[in-house]
Amino acid sequence: MPLITLPDGSQRPFEQPVTVHEVAASIGSGLAKAALAGRVDGALVDTSFLIERDAELAIVTSRDEATALELLRHDAAHVMAQAVQELYPGTQVTIGPAIDNGFYYDFARDEPFTPEDLERIETRMHEIVKRDLPIVREVWDREEAKRRFGELDERYKVEIIEDIIPEGEAVSIYRQGDWFDVCRGPHLPSTGKLGNGFKLTKLAGAYWRGDSKNAMLQRIYGTAWRDKKELTAYLTRLEEAEKRDHRKLGKQLDLFHFQDEAPGMAFWHAKGRTVYRLAEAYMREKLDEYGYQEVETPQLLDRSLWERSGHWDKFAGGMFTTQLDDHDYAIKPMNCPGHIQLYNQGLKSHRDLPLRIAEFGVVHRNEPSGTLHGLMRARRFTQDDAHVFCTETQLQPEVATLIDMVFETYRDFGFADIDLALSLRPEQRVGADDLWDKAEAALERSLTDKGLRFRVQPGEGAFYGPKIEFTLHDSIGRAWQCGTIQVDFSMPGRLGAHYIAEDNSKQTPVMIHRAILGSIERFIGILIEHYAGLFPLWLAPVQVVVLNITDRQADYVKEVAKTLRGKGFRAEIDLRNEKIGFKIREHTLQRVPYLIVVGDREVETRSVAVRDRQGQDLGILELDAFIGRLHEEVANRIH
Repeated sequence: MPLITLPDGSQRPFEQPVTVHEVAASIGSGLAKAALAGRVDGALVDTSFLIERDAELAIVTSRDEATALELLRHDAAHVMAQAVQELYPGTQVTIGPAIDNGFYYDFARDEPFTPEDLERIETRMHEIVKRDLPIVREVWDREEAKRRFGELDERYKVEIIEDIIPEGEAVSIYRQGDWFDVCRGPHLPSTGKLGNGFKLTKLAGAYWRGDSKNAMLQRIYGTAWRDKKELTAYLTRLEEAEKRDHRKLGKQLDLFHFQDEAPGMAFWHAKGRTVYRLAEAYMREKLDEYGYQEVETPQLLDRSLWERSGHWDKFAGGMFTTQLDDHDYAIKPMNCPGHIQLYNQGLKSHRDLPLRIAEFGVVHRNEPSGTLHGLMRARRFTQDDAHVFCTETQLQPEVATLIDMVFETYRDFGFADIDLALSLRPEQRVGADDLWDKAEAALERSLTDKGLRFRVQPGEGAFYGPKIEFTLHDSIGRAWQCGTIQVDFSMPGRLGAHYIAEDNSKQTPVMIHRAILGSIERFIGILIEHYAGLFPLWLAPVQVVVLNITDRQADYVKEVAKTLRGKGFRAEIDLRNEKIGFKIREHTLQRVPYLIVVGDREVETRSVAVRDRQGQDLGILELDAFIGRLHEEVANRIH
């Protein structure tokens, strides 16, 4: 006789084991119809799940946005796979997960899919949804499952069962009509619950299990949402994101480029380097304001140091390595061990703490070629990295100050919508559990003391410590995880860092890892897309272009530009023998914030005619008045 406790605290007794759907129906027919899944004692389950003992239950409906979307996207992948195998018999299905904003499935098929095939598949998916096929979980014997999939020539499914399911363990199968697949679930009650908020988006290649030594498969991507309205809104955002793609704008605005001779490593052009230096200069101001020492550490460090720090066991596959004098070295993928070497120079007292060390550290990571994505995912990048060495009693105020520093920085760059997450200990980690307890409690107190809302992410911490993650939302609503604050009680001790406490005992400092921009390259990519290349004045690589109408104004154009440069502004001139409309249009397309047009009247009155990049005519101004306007806009970092 299970007793079911609902989220509002009310309880419902049942005479016999009961399914999630039956509990929902006992509450109301509307809830039973809306139910997509359930959470039994926190675990997500199908509505057909049988509850045999006392339990806490929450009914999941489409109002539970995150969970509903995960279910819908997983089901969309299954419906797509069914559609493909109905339309193209002999195609083998492999793996098809839900991902951010959508889903994909990898298929083994000799003939390549075409865009026209995607249209056919999507049409068939809608037909399968209309069939409203019940989605039923079955449990098969492992050998029986291998035999059944083997008879269908589903070689990849057989391999999945052999590699993932231990001998003697049953296999979870989900069936919809005649189609079935290996899957842990959970799933929606029926295909009809998927609705019409999905669309297939693109084709790609993918190696089986991500290994280039394996067969190349065909991947079909799609997106899925709770309804057609959400789908339309997402596709509109996707179109806007395409216009804002930092790789396209990087080329159009002459900021940077990539080429095959240096995969995953940017070539910065003069204008792009200007934006880079401005972001870096801003962070240097912050370092001075918050009492950091800027340092620099070597690019190559001996393997033994990475082994002692714990990075080798965790990241060896992602490091670029070389040999010198019969020693193994790694090109640094992060700066932490090097900063501890700096800390270890000279005996430290508790009076020397907190010690704040910062570096604009160039790092290299051997990212798989298929994951590279312009500035957003590169193999060479620079971290605005810093480490704070402090005592346990100093930890709380240091983390609190860091949180303020992060929010100030994002505000100045134009980001106001910021989510926070507290990521806790992962399964693979270093350090004793009592140290993890202290670190996790310290971060949680820092957030709660400031009254900040945050979500908890079990298992998502770094291998050496828990962390606070800052996620920015850009102007079209996309989320970008950037900053982190990580508390580390382990690595300093592993690398021999210590200080002399007030009682003359030798103690290990707490190490706080922090990055605000994260990768500077990636942050600039985010800025490009956030602003669509329309950088605020203080970040614009060229702030003003001075244009002449005829050759008679050339000397005055040069004089105005010289004055602007003398006041610290990035000004250029355009004296080409072109029509003024052509020149205005060209520089507007280059997203230059202000254009000064000089004709005979401006020369005579020693004034300037000003236009902004939105095409607004600001009128004729005295040059000093215009310079005052520029100073105010830069000083206040107006976006």
